[in-house]
Amino acid sequence: MNISVYTESTPNPATMKFIVNKLLINGSVDYATRESAEASPFAKELYKFSFVNGVFFASNFVTVTKTEGSDWADVEPIVKEFVKGAVESELKVQAVDQATDVDFEGTETEIKIQQILNDYVRPAVEQDGGAITYRSFDAGVVTVELRGSCSGCPSSTVTLKSGIENLLKRMVPEVTEVVSEAL
Repeated sequence: MNISVYTESTPNPATMKFIVNKLLINGSVDYATRESAEASPFAKELYKFSFVNGVFFASNFVTVTKTEGSDWADVEPIVKEFVKGAVESELKVQAVDQATDVDFEGTETEIKIQQILNDYVRPAVEQDGGAITYRSFDAGVVTVELRGSCSGCPSSTVTLKSGIENLLKRMVPEVTEVVSEAL
């Protein structure tokens, strides 16, 4: 298979999405720090570049967050070439395959919330190079975790309040608020 890589900007100017024509991982995994990347041969190699400040994988893309002093015009071709080579040589995203089957748990309301997040919100958030994870539902408040390009993105608060919160309030009357768990 001839691997091709193309890039897309994300709402977060510090991150860029590198999309390949091959499935990298079922689900998503975030390596927000150099230390966490020890579990991923692919992420560990990316972190060898001094300008890499975050690595996030989902389905057929890797989102890379750059350091503040670096410029995408300079580093984008380097990362693009690296990603192509890494995928061609089948560098593993995770040292051990982790099961990422979607299995919802909790009360009827919690399962409904998780289903809505999975079916409506997750695809949109992944489109922008990020991921959303359900954490809890307590006294009307849904807590989620935003990762990838969503983590630290200037527009993630607007997405959270205007998009996700409004959707859940409309579809699940028990929801009064949606908050993001800080990483």
